[in-house]
Amino acid sequence: MTQTSENVTWLTQEAYNQLRAELDYLSGPARTEIAAKIAAAREEGDLRENGGYHAAKEEQGKQELRVRQLTQLLENAKVGEAPAADGMVAPGMVVTIAFDGDENDTLDFLLASREYASADIETYSPQSPLGSGVNGKKIGEDAQYELPNGKLASVKILKAEPYKG
Repeated sequence: MTQTSENVTWLTQEAYNQLRAELDYLSGPARTEIAAKIAAAREEGDLRENGGYHAAKEEQGKQELRVRQLTQLLENAKVGEAPAADGMVAPGMVVTIAFDGDENDTLDFLLASREYASADIETYSPQSPLGSGVNGKKIGEDAQYELPNGKLASVKILKAEPYKG
């Protein structure tokens, strides 16, 4: 998954299919399920003190927010190929960096949109300070990015491989 501008998100076909399936579920069967939960909770009586009703309404709100996010993302998505394994850091790649030249202090992360984040690997957006600092660099090169306190941090690119997750 690659983001080249704020409006266009490049997705592999696999990522597009995964997000489309999630959207189809949330806007179809999941809506029916949450409507049934709300209806059942309404039948329990006084809505002011009905915890089940309020929980179901909150769940519905979160679900509808996700539907809107996915709809917008997929409307602006372009399906393309995964990045080439040419040693250049690009969105859609798993990157290994070493902090301040210490090759024992490393971090592996996926450079991709947050929409493609998974529990398996930490994900950094190409627009994040670290993401923008390493994007376009080659294996062996140093990169700098700004920390929240305004100081610059240096990292060395150790590895960059297409994400196969």
